[in-house]
Amino acid sequence: MAGVSVSPVTAVAPAKINLHLGVGDARADGFHELVTVYRSLDLWEEVTIGFALEGDDDEVAVSGPGASEVPTDRSNLAARAVDLLRAEAGVDRPVAIHIVKGIPVAGGMAGGSADAAAALVATDRLLGLGLSRADLEERAARLGSDIPFCVRGGTALGTGRGEELATLLHARAEQYVVVATAQGGLSTPTVYAELDRLREARAAEGGDRALPRMGPVEPLVEALAGDDPGAVAALLGNDLQAAALSLRPELRRTLRAGEEAGALHAMVSGSGPTCLFFCSDRDAAIAVAAEISERGVAREVRVARGPVGGARLLEPRPEER
Repeated sequence: MAGVSVSPVTAVAPAKINLHLGVGDARADGFHELVTVYRSLDLWEEVTIGFALEGDDDEVAVSGPGASEVPTDRSNLAARAVDLLRAEAGVDRPVAIHIVKGIPVAGGMAGGSADAAAALVATDRLLGLGLSRADLEERAARLGSDIPFCVRGGTALGTGRGEELATLLHARAEQYVVVATAQGGLSTPTVYAELDRLREARAAEGGDRALPRMGPVEPLVEALAGDDPGAVAALLGNDLQAAALSLRPELRRTLRAGEEAGALHAMVSGSGPTCLFFCSDRDAAIAVAAEISERGVAREVRVARGPVGGARLLEPRPEER
């Protein structure tokens, strides 16, 4: 061990989007087999963890947009990440966890998973465990499917339930994305259940009514090696979009607004209801964001850039040391 930290430790982790999300049928364990291309964006969750005063209990505090919707009990993913490493280290001292939200809550961009990724990095430093990045990703996979990628960042191919990662080292070209946040959230399990329902219903109708599924991922992987945003945009897609739109039909208006504003591609992010608009460059993204905002079809609109790195420590400013 590298030694326990006396001072609180802060780490950040990025949002994730799925450039390709192919969803297979439900497995025996209840998860769905996935083939996905993850990409991290520069929207960040910030998690600070420190030891609480003697006699105090563990505490989870959340601030930022949507904070009231985030659980502060032991179901909180950051708290679960702390518990995992605290048990591994044999430490039972109470801790205080403060989460600053920068990713839409229940918006299909892995805000809770980013909390857990940042918490793993911060707790590793706090307890002096000295875990490698691979060690952290292994612990992350125990906690949730998207958490290993939030630890890693960049662009990666995900398989299994999404936790088996292969970094796409050649996919470094910068990408500008407009992120349009809807009112309210969507439960990921509910969206997967709706996808299963839609597929079963279409299959029962027979003929050519089967719900379309994403094709092979290889063309997108090849396109990401180039520098043509249009070629990449033409290959993006999300099997969960049909289910998200079934549950929240008003999202069609948001997607249409972005397309009419000139986005190269518009789609629901993961399980939704956040919508993504892929643009050719920063200026185009700013113009699309302005148009979507003016139409009033989203609660909040932001321009984001990717890929960015994964979870990392935030070193304290000199005056805080």
